[in-house]
Amino acid sequence: MTIEEIAEAPGNPEPSGRVRDLFLRQQSFAPTLRASTARDRIARLEKLGKALRARRADIHRAGVEDSGKPPEEVDLSEIFPVLHEIAQARRHLAKWMRPKRVPPTRAMLGTRAEVRRIPKGVCLIVSPWNYPFNLSFGPLVSAIAAGNTAVLKPSELTPNCSRLIAGIVAETFPPEEVAVVEGGADAARRLLALPFDHVFFTGSTAVGRQVMKAAADHPSPVTLELGGKSPFIVDESADLDRTVRNLVGTKFVNIGQTCVAPDLVYVHERVRDEFLRKLKARIERVYGGDPAAQRASRDYARVVDQRHFERLQGLLDDALARGARIVAGGDLDPQSRFVAPTVLVDLSAGSRILEEEIFGPLLPVIEFSDLDAVIREIGFRPTPLALYVFGEDRERIERVLDGAPSGGACVNSSVIHFAHGNLPFGGLGASGMGNAHGEWGFRTFSHERAVLVDRFGLSHLLFPPYTGKVRALVAATLRFFT
Repeated sequence: MTIEEIAEAPGNPEPSGRVRDLFLRQQSFAPTLRASTARDRIARLEKLGKALRARRADIHRAGVEDSGKPPEEVDLSEIFPVLHEIAQARRHLAKWMRPKRVPPTRAMLGTRAEVRRIPKGVCLIVSPWNYPFNLSFGPLVSAIAAGNTAVLKPSELTPNCSRLIAGIVAETFPPEEVAVVEGGADAARRLLALPFDHVFFTGSTAVGRQVMKAAADHPSPVTLELGGKSPFIVDESADLDRTVRNLVGTKFVNIGQTCVAPDLVYVHERVRDEFLRKLKARIERVYGGDPAAQRASRDYARVVDQRHFERLQGLLDDALARGARIVAGGDLDPQSRFVAPTVLVDLSAGSRILEEEIFGPLLPVIEFSDLDAVIREIGFRPTPLALYVFGEDRERIERVLDGAPSGGACVNSSVIHFAHGNLPFGGLGASGMGNAHGEWGFRTFSHERAVLVDRFGLSHLLFPPYTGKVRALVAATLRFFT
């Protein structure tokens, strides 16, 4: 049973004794961390950074064993984002933790007020298989920076990565601070039966709904990092060389198994043919000009398991049966779970590939003439996690940004907003809720507590009994302060 099958599983079971004991240990230790200083928390983060650097070769090996990721890809997409998060926290944590003074409103004259960010307590981080280190340790950095304890539940679909994550955590933290629970959907459901103070989930929309339902029983606040069909718009004013270089570099990394990967390309009819020609040439330049070369490429990963391979094969077969045409790629090998970088055109309405999140190296391309029609279509779909627009016409770009909803957006780039430490990263609607990274991640794992100190306030004058004098003051309050 896989984590995706939580959606079909009935109810939440009682947590096992081991899981409950772990939760209670962290719950007992949480007050110690609540009083920790910025220096204390930074020291914990530096221990994690040191462990990741020391195990870099092991992380490379696990990435290859589980999904054929090139070591360079592991460095850039798994290790670098976490170390960057640690560096951001090290530089700014003291400022993030500092109470924020707020001025009194007219009705609150005579008081002093501030907002203090305090730890939520015991946090659960459920991470997916596509970027197991990044999406486990990235949220963990934010949880530690905010002063919480944490339990990680990595995906069972990447077992070598999961074991290594557990080993790194066990070497770096005592279990009352940070611990890992391995296993499949049953382990996740047992964890979700516990009253965590925050649940951070990254994965599919279907499972995200089940996580919300389980967390509502306590209730636990939830952050959901989901996905969706992130559109990639190529305006007629776009620099096509730059556009295809970016598209190939972000769509096919990790064989398309990226939550913010371009999932659907809209290209203006005036540049469609040139765009397709350049796109095909770029794919061949990067990954090889024929199926044999692409299979032999050390820079191209593999689909994570047979079930996902068959899902991608089904999407492709359905599109072709409905009249779609392949202009690049199309080669599949079930034995090695290889799916070539594949570009499709002439797609029919109702094709599954136009409706479902692809999460793989299949790329449907749709021609358009009316930009406003594209914007309306994006608005009618479930809100995507990301939106990408390429062009040089500022007015048309702004029309897209103003009119098409998404969790995040890039202009003349794609995906890399994920790595910007001063930007919030998160979804909207079907693509998720809440934010991560940098100060936004720190705030996600913190409670913003209002603190008011009454110095010489006059609110007591409005307390009962409601004499004539008090009633007159109430009436004056309504007139003056509203």
